[in-house]
Order: sequence, then structure tokens, then C-alpha cells
Amino acid sequence: MKVAVTGASGLIGSALVPALRTSGHDVVRLVRRDVRAPDEVRWDPAGGTVDLAGLAGTDAVVHLAGAGVGDHRWTDSYKETILRSRVDGTRTIVRAMTQLDPAPGVLLSGSAVGYYGDRGEEVLLEGSAKGDGFLSDVVQAWEAETLPASEAGIRTVLLRTGLVMARGGGAFGRLLPILRAGVGGPIGDGRMWWPWITLLDEVRAIEFLLDADVAGPVNLGSPSPARNGDVTRAVGRALGRPTVVPVPGFALRVVLGEFADDVTSSQRMVPEVLSEAGFDFVHADLDNAARWLVEQ
Repeated sequence: MKVAVTGASGLIGSALVPALRTSGHDVVRLVRRDVRAPDEVRWDPAGGTVDLAGLAGTDAVVHLAGAGVGDHRWTDSYKETILRSRVDGTRTIVRAMTQLDPAPGVLLSGSAVGYYGDRGEEVLLEGSAKGDGFLSDVVQAWEAETLPASEAGIRTVLLRTGLVMARGGGAFGRLLPILRAGVGGPIGDGRMWWPWITLLDEVRAIEFLLDADVAGPVNLGSPSPARNGDVTRAVGRALGRPTVVPVPGFALRVVLGEFADDVTSSQRMVPEVLSEAGFDFVHADLDNAARWLVEQ
């Protein structure tokens, strides 16, 4: 299968590309700079252009590009960057897909657990309602841009990814050095639900969905979501470090600004669609996942 990947240099994309190639897929990477390698195709998501010749014969697109929500404080300007990078990028790649003849048969489009907002103890399945807040609104607008692909007969999957367990970035990339130093602990009271998934299972799930008879939203999170305090303690055990110093919410707000509200959100997300489609998690158990995380 010829698979085009946007966001190939990001946390997930940089692990996905070699995994796809190991499985025998022909992978092309969309880049915003000048092309430097035979497997690269230039695109300009903000300008709305893609080198269509480079995408000729593509069977599937995995669209992961978007500005990192935790990379900067949420100024009004950066919030606009977060929104525009997702809306403009998705609109651009979807338009390109529908212009190809034949069109790719599959679009796996990045999305996020932020769709659900802060939901306390509620179990969140793919059919659960949209939540409130900035990220929820961003995800709604982001997902809406995939509609023309569905209308064109392209099987479209919305990858509602949770908190990815990886050392190279994301929430866990920041958490690990603190816990390794023995000076970290639960956030606030630690009772908010964290929808974790290891990077290994994230990549395996995306590859699984290339062929699975699935369309629409798919929750990418472990079947065993856990409270923040339990996640923190599991990682601490794997590191052999104490996790007794809680991180107060006000301190997070000082460091992260408005983004702190989303870090402390509770999202008890369950991957119902993925599990029913027959996907088998390597890391369904939190302690096993934590050991894998620290041993990478």
C-alpha cells in the first residue's frame, strides 16, 4: 500500500513511518520545506497547495500535522495557530485527495481526546457528546474539515488520541525527568482520569485502521484508563522513585497558563470501536505500560 503521511517528523509520525515501512508499505512524507529526498512531497497547508504529482497512486493518507498544544503558552496568537494549523492543514490534504484520480481509499485523520472536554467520572465512548472549552471547539472544527472526503466515498477515520506514553515528547516526555529526579507526584488531588496509550500501541492502532472496516471517530486510548495519581505512581514504581510530592493546580497555571485547565481535565475515554474491531493491545495494563515507557 502506498501511504502518504503528514506530520511525519512529529512524536507519532516519526514512529509510524518506520513501522509502516517495516510492514512493507511504500511511505511518502509530506514536508513544508523544499524536497530533499525521494520519499518527500512538498505541501503548503497554510497556502492550500500540495504537489499532486507526488501523491499519484496513493492508497491511503495518515494526516497527523498540527501545532503542538503544549509547545507554548496559550496566548491569543498561539491559540489561533493551534486552530489554523489543524483546520487549514486538513482542508488542504482533503482537497488534494479528492482531486486525485483515482482518489485514495482511506483517510486516517488526527484528532484528540480534547473533543470530550472535562467530563469527571463519565465513561466516554465514540458516540459521547462534544464537551466545552477551547480544545473541544478546535477538535470539532478540525474533524469537520474531513467531511468532503467522506462525501467523496473515502473511508475516513478520526483518530481521537489520548495521552501518548513516550519519552520523546508530549505530557509523558515532560513528566519523566521530574519523576526520575524523585521530585514529582500527582497533579492536584490526582483523581482526574487520564486516557493513556503507549506510543507502540498508538502506532499499531493506526496501522490496524488502514485495513479495518471502520469509519468515523475512533478513541485511541488504553482499555484501562487510569486516574492521574495511579499513572504517576505506576511510572514512579517503574523508575524506582517516590511520587509523594503533589503538583498544585495553581503552579501549573503559572507555568502553562490556560493550557493547565486541559492538563487537569478528567477524561475517562474507552476505545470501544477499536476493541470491537478486534484490535489487540500490547499494553493494556498500566504497570506493563509504565515499565515499557521507562525502558525505551
